[in-house]
Amino acid sequence: MDKLVPDQAEGLRRLLARSGSRVIAVTGGSMGAGCTTTVINLAAALAQQGKDVLVLDERTGEKSVSALAGSVRGAGNFVAVMRGEMTLDDAATRHPLGFSVLAAARAHRESYSAAQFGVLLHGSADVVLIDAQLDQQGHLSALAMQAHDVMIVTRMAAQAITDAYACMKRLHYAHAIAQFRVLVNHVQSVEDAHTAFANLAGVASRYLAVALEDAGCIAADARMARAEELSRCVVDAFPSTPAARDFRHLAAELQYWPMRPAMSSQTPWMAPATVSAAQHADQPSAQHA
Repeated sequence: MDKLVPDQAEGLRRLLARSGSRVIAVTGGSMGAGCTTTVINLAAALAQQGKDVLVLDERTGEKSVSALAGSVRGAGNFVAVMRGEMTLDDAATRHPLGFSVLAAARAHRESYSAAQFGVLLHGSADVVLIDAQLDQQGHLSALAMQAHDVMIVTRMAAQAITDAYACMKRLHYAHAIAQFRVLVNHVQSVEDAHTAFANLAGVASRYLAVALEDAGCIAADARMARAEELSRCVVDAFPSTPAARDFRHLAAELQYWPMRPAMSSQTPWMAPATVSAAQHADQPSAQHA
């Protein structure tokens, strides 16, 4: 009964608030943070919980969702959807674990406007996860800017935390993003993750006036690497392991995150020269994080 009431309340909030999907862009400040594996495992966990999930894969190569998830290499026909030649349901590739994947590489998405991306975000999916690839300046694509939340994935290492702060700083000045969610990956204990998040949140609040929300943490788990070797995700291959449990917990929790307007509807236009100047303004080194 306790679960039924929140579910009904969330359903009513979504019905009254807006149509379309909950859209989350997932990115990180450094290579190896685990963004893509987070997207795959989160998609699998949400699908297990009965959610219709679409993954938009902005990355290319052997570390993309399409390559790592198995069975969906070069997934779907993004251009056909944008041109109205195929429906999203027909174009996306269905993974055996129940979520859909659509490859959205830069070469395919650059010629379309933010408004045109609406066809991807107002379909049947309950949740859209974007494995967001930042450009050379560290900025989000126009597609990723349709997200309601940006989730930064970081590891516990000092350099990874520093890189996460630098990433948020760039995104803040480029897109006027005032709030991020932070997922701490590969942690030895929940207490360590809480300490890392609290330190990062304090620095972001003090020097950027940016609010951070704790998305939780994922345990360090040797089975993660083994699952990747098998072209599977830990949620499916080793469901009893700590990391799998953490991904299922995150999947359950994010369904009750407040629904905010898409970032693209909040972001003022800023000339490139202004963005560059803002990024190099007198700010503390990311080492403070």
